[in-house]
Formats: sequence, structure tokens, C-alpha cells
Amino acid sequence: MIRSFVTLARTLNLSHAVKELGSTRQTLRRHIASLEAELGAPLFIVDDRRYQLSEKGEASLAGAKDILARGKTWLRGASSSHGNLQSLQAHVGDWDFYQEQKPIGLIWEDSSLLLRETFRAWSMSCGQIESKSLAHVRPYLLVYRESGTEWLCVEFGERSAYVGWFGLDYARSSIGRPIALLPAGEEFGHMLNQAFHDVQATQLARLDHVFTRMPRPDGAGWDPIAYQRLMMAGFFPDGSPAVMTLVVPTPEVLIRNLEPEKLAGLVDIGMQEFDKNEAKFEEISMT
Repeated sequence: MIRSFVTLARTLNLSHAVKELGSTRQTLRRHIASLEAELGAPLFIVDDRRYQLSEKGEASLAGAKDILARGKTWLRGASSSHGNLQSLQAHVGDWDFYQEQKPIGLIWEDSSLLLRETFRAWSMSCGQIESKSLAHVRPYLLVYRESGTEWLCVEFGERSAYVGWFGLDYARSSIGRPIALLPAGEEFGHMLNQAFHDVQATQLARLDHVFTRMPRPDGAGWDPIAYQRLMMAGFFPDGSPAVMTLVVPTPEVLIRNLEPEKLAGLVDIGMQEFDKNEAKFEEISMT
């Protein structure tokens, strides 16, 4: 029933929806009627056989898509939860991806000075991107803005892991582009984006351990990389929301079902080192 609703909401055409679903008009109408009875309001407005989402339909669509995405990724074994923390896995041909959310408190036990300093700077800046408290770690960050259903990267820090891998010229040419679609499909991409939505909605921070394969700068194949990713809610000067991310390359990722041999051939991303003399909040915390 939910798939019928989402498909008709996208096509707004009964014939096209039925063809895509491999169903019948009668079945699709019955599914919509059953959902409307449960929700207590119409999901569509039909005028001369033309479908439009009702106010209730608009409000219900995001949740319906989320249910479908979670169901499909769960059935494929690509999505799970451990201790209420998200875990994602995908394997398509030579490409694979592992992402496991971690307790934010692991930052204080980690060897990465940059990770700790960025988290402290974010807290002291109240998430304000232009704050002086964030200025010394900002060159290591990527900044994203939500646009419709996509996330656009609007700033690549010149010392970030992304620039270290692809180069500054390529990064600059990527500003304003949506996050690239991954080979694992739409539902997996939805679950991956959920981290951005959650961080923005809660205005909090999130820590993930990630292993994946990145396209080589020359486009000739994939190289394995592993990193920690700190995501932080932020605000542009006009008060509009943003999400900032810090990627710290490391072979010391802890991810369930990740074979140790995958970590043996990790490539060097080329990210610039963070000078301990710049860590002003680390110094304060030690006094």
C-alpha cells in the first residue's frame, strides 16, 4: 500500500503508476483508499482524472518514503541498528561501503587531536560557521546546505580530506553539486542522507566510522579508504541551517562485519596535518 502511495505521488498519473507497479487500477485505488481510511484524510485531490497531493498527502509522503527505504535496505541486509546506532553496508561489483555510527563520547578517547579540537570549537562557536571560535579548524571542514531532497556542498576546506584526495581545482568545480549518487541505489542513498537530516533536525553532532572505495582522481578504478566522520549542525550568517563535516583518515575504524584484510591496502588521502600549536581549546582543557 505504501509503495502504491509513493509511486502515485511521484507520477500523479494512474496509468503510469499502475504500469510501474505491475498492478491494476482497482488494486491501486484500493490501496490508496485503505491508507486514507487509516489516516482519516484524503491523500490526493482528483480533478478531471488529474491527481494532486492533498495537504495530508504532502505531509505523509516523506514518512512513507522513509518506511520504504528502511524496509528495502533492511531486507537486503544493508541496514541495521546496534545499541540504537545506525549501521549501513552495501556491496555492488568492485565497490563496497560500510558506515557505523559511534557514541560521540569516543572522541575523548581518540588519538586524533583534530577530532577533539573540532568538536570543542563547534561547541564554543554555537555552530555559527563564521564564528572566530571555529576559524582555526574550518579549513578542514566541508559545509553542506539542504536543497529540496538533496544536500549540496557549498564549501570545501582547503585542508580537508576531499581536497587532499581530488585536489583543490576539482573541489572548487564541485561546489554547489549534490552529493553523488552511490552505486547501491536510491533507497541506500536515502538511508545515507538520513544522517544529514538527523543532525540538522536535532542540531547536534554525530560520529561515524566509515570504510569505502573512492574513485581514483584519474577515474581508473577504486581505492580503499577508511576514516572517522564528525558531523555537526551549523548555521549560516543569515541563520539558515547547515551541516558541517570533518573527515579524519585512519585505519583504526571499528565496524562490524568489516574484514580486517580490507584495511590492509588503504591509500593515503594526503590530508594536511593539524598543528598541535593551533589547538587552543585542547590547551585550555588541559589546564
